[in-house]
Amino acid sequence: MRDGQEAKVAGTTVAEVMAELAALEDPKMREANEKRGDDHGVNLGKLRALAKQLKTQQDLARELWKTDDTAARLLSILICRPKAFERDELDTMLRESRAPKVHDWLVNYVVKKNPHSEELRLAWSADPDPVVASAGWALTTERVAKKPEGLDLAGLLDVIEAEMKDAPDRLQWAMNHCLAQIGIEHAEYRTRAIDIGERLEVLKDYPTPPNCTSPFAPAWIAEMVRRQHAG
Repeated sequence: MRDGQEAKVAGTTVAEVMAELAALEDPKMREANEKRGDDHGVNLGKLRALAKQLKTQQDLARELWKTDDTAARLLSILICRPKAFERDELDTMLRESRAPKVHDWLVNYVVKKNPHSEELRLAWSADPDPVVASAGWALTTERVAKKPEGLDLAGLLDVIEAEMKDAPDRLQWAMNHCLAQIGIEHAEYRTRAIDIGERLEVLKDYPTPPNCTSPFAPAWIAEMVRRQHAG
């Protein structure tokens, strides 16, 4: 909110927030974002600052989500209570997430912190919609890194080996991240993970800026393992 408005933040209406987002709209930012499929023109730093002023407001978050506006939905994610959503509510929200940034933030900032995350991981991973399935793989990657107990890592590698090469972009990216994470975190599967990456060559030629790690799994694994040993 603008100076002098902080006192009324708790009673902020959707209309007031939408007006605030409209005031933050930058046409050049929108043009850059739209190339990535994100139809909004609000600087994310300014969006986070606005969220910090609004603080957590679950009811307002739900109302902002209903607007179907990308900037409003990103803000909604930042001011919601992740544990307050029911399973079916999150499933519906994920399927409504048109913009990649909304999809990514919803998974990373909300679903991962929700008590239904494991149930959703299993359901989404098997979903015929590749965008929904990519969310399931993102949750699986999180478990590979933080809570691998009970996961069939060899089975995951079997699926990646059979399906990643021809998977649609979002799903392929998520599977590739899982492949790299298995190789990075689990030494006993590292050789196989690298071998799968080298044979499938997914993202091998992805343009990577200097001093950034390539998303090509064998290179990604090698670099992260090197850093582990260097540390």
